[in-house]
Parts: sequence; structure tokens; C-alpha cells
Amino acid sequence: MTDIRGPISMFAPGRRALAAAALAALVLTGCGTEQSEGGRQRGTVGSSTVSQQPTTEQAAAQALFDRFEKACPEPGVNSRRPTGASKPDPEEQKTIAPGEMPPADPIEPAYPTGPEAELDDRDWCVSAHHEQRIIAALQMLADPTPAKVRTTLNGLGYTDERIHHLKQDGKKTRFHLDLREDGGRLCASGLAAGAVSDVVPCVAAAEGPFKVTSEARP
Repeated sequence: MTDIRGPISMFAPGRRALAAAALAALVLTGCGTEQSEGGRQRGTVGSSTVSQQPTTEQAAAQALFDRFEKACPEPGVNSRRPTGASKPDPEEQKTIAPGEMPPADPIEPAYPTGPEAELDDRDWCVSAHHEQRIIAALQMLADPTPAKVRTTLNGLGYTDERIHHLKQDGKKTRFHLDLREDGGRLCASGLAAGAVSDVVPCVAAAEGPFKVTSEARP
């Protein structure tokens, strides 16, 4: 047995100090847990979650675009352009005067204009996938206000950065979607009008801010 020398009062303060330190540590641990829990609760609806949310939405949207592109042909082919059709030369265009008979020779197919001339088969295929799901969702909106249309498009995976020109048109709402990927020019022109909602392809500027250059409005 160890022989403890000295009065007990010399060691009692030390034990009390250790006990006090342990109690303080316990209190601090409890406070730390409460702060941590509070921090997580605030983080659920706070800045940390909000800062991560756009990244998550963009990732989901990108996955959607990638899936559609994999289901479509390679870019570059435009089967909507008639074989042998050439771009019209304004200087060579001829008009038929009133009462004049048209030429007997077969007329060459007209060169397409607008989206049909500028979008290839891949664009049309990708657009069809987008159109199908958007139209189906818009047809479910009884009162297609711009706010409801935006919410619906967000729910489908289209972030606010891709939604443009959203405006009321009577009881309907018109909008454009930026569907450009990898230097493409595809966009969509939409009309939210309940059961008669429609979405058609359009053409956007290849670079820079979103700007529609050609469209056939629904």
C-alpha cells in the first residue's frame, strides 16, 4: 500500500478541481450537441443547402439531356432538307406575272427555312423527347399562369437559367426553353394552354446570351 504523506486537505482541492473540470466538459459537450443539432436544423433550410441546391438541379438536368442525346442519332444529318435543294439566290429568283403560265419543267424542291433548315435530325429527336414530357405536364395545368408554368418546368428538371420570355398571353402563357448543348442551337417555343398546350422547336444563337433567331410559334 502506498504511504500517502501530507494532510488530506492538500489533495481534496485537486479532486474538486478535477470534478469541476469533468462537469464543465460534460456541460460543454451537451452545449456542443445542442448547437450542432441546431446547426443541422438551420442548414436544412439555410444557406448551405440553398448553395448546394442549384448544383443538384443542374446535375439532374444534365442527366436528362444526356439521356435524350444517347437515344438520338449522331449530329450532322438533316433529312428534312430535300435532296438536290439548294439555297435560293435572291438575284436569280423569278416571279410569275399575273396571267403568265408557270414553266412546264419540274420545279425543284424549295429550300427549307427556319428550324427545318438549321436543325439536324439529332436536334429534332432531342426536341421531341423534351416536347413530349413538357406538353403532358402542361396539359394538367387548369390555370397556366407564368408562376405555375415556371414551377412545372422546374419540376421537370429545367432550371431557371433555361427558362426565358415567360409571359402571360390572355389566359395562356408563352415561354422559351434554352436547350443548347455542346455548341448546338436547339431551343423550344412553348404555349401553356391546358389541354391544347404545345411545344415546338426553335433556333437560338450558337453563342452568348440566349436569343431566338428562328421559330415557328405554336
